[in-house]
Amino acid sequence: MDTLKIRELMSSVDQFPRISTQANFYEAILALETAEKDFGEGKAGQCVLLVEDQNGRIVGKISPMDAIRGLEPKYDKIDSLADTIRYGVPQAVESMKDDYRLWQEPLKDLCRKAVSLKVESLLSQPGPTESVKLTESVDSALHLFATTRHHYLFVMEEESIVGVLLLADVYKAICNIVKACQI
Repeated sequence: MDTLKIRELMSSVDQFPRISTQANFYEAILALETAEKDFGEGKAGQCVLLVEDQNGRIVGKISPMDAIRGLEPKYDKIDSLADTIRYGVPQAVESMKDDYRLWQEPLKDLCRKAVSLKVESLLSQPGPTESVKLTESVDSALHLFATTRHHYLFVMEEESIVGVLLLADVYKAICNIVKACQI
């Protein structure tokens, strides 16, 4: 069997809802709510809201977690917080919360933040563990899915995001290949 290519399984960026980098938090919440509703009703394969710049170029995504993290931007200053939590060192986490004054009052002035926070400050841009090249085989994506536990990966063509590879689609392809073995 030939090696599956990412371009065969990916979904084009045109198939996902979008929001502008200049939209505010309130608009992002409404768009995320719609995306989640569409996903829940089976109208969308994944709850992904892509973010586009003024030129219509996709620059990242925003998820409910991105929105929550955006309420306390100081988290971006701490790279090791996730590892600290993962390895179960609660006293270190509490110390960091105190030192960086994290989550002292993240919901304070939420209505003000809803109109003043811009999507560009909330979005996640694809890093090396969240993206694959359009021309790669699905084998490289499988490694990333297994090690990062992401549910989707950005598909890159040179420096542009051209699609999204959903774990669900890759899993479906694996199932079809196994069933075709006629064991």
